[in-house]
Amino acid sequence: MMLVYNVTVKVDHQIADEWLEWMRTIHIPNVLATGAFNKCRLSKLDMKEDDGVTYVFQYDCFSEDDLNRYMIHDAPALQKEVIDKYATRFVAFRTILNVVEEIYRHDQQS
Repeated sequence: MMLVYNVTVKVDHQIADEWLEWMRTIHIPNVLATGAFNKCRLSKLDMKEDDGVTYVFQYDCFSEDDLNRYMIHDAPALQKEVIDKYATRFVAFRTILNVVEEIYRHDQQS
């Protein structure tokens, strides 16, 4: 079973570019370096928002044990880094997705 650690973040327009660069160059590599995830998929919500820009980070997880270890041992410090740097300029919520199935076109290989 594949697990996805899904983090949705709305960030203030005024800091969005700086924040995204920091996420790409510092935070995401630090999360991946924990060994709990094999990749991060970064998406941007495709709609105009007056109160900020919304990004979604989807981390593919190796196992439930790895995710639990990350949540207990790594996530608090990594989340604190973001809070210390950007304080009230963003809001985030996290969900865990169980991938039920990946379905491809008939002419496409998995």
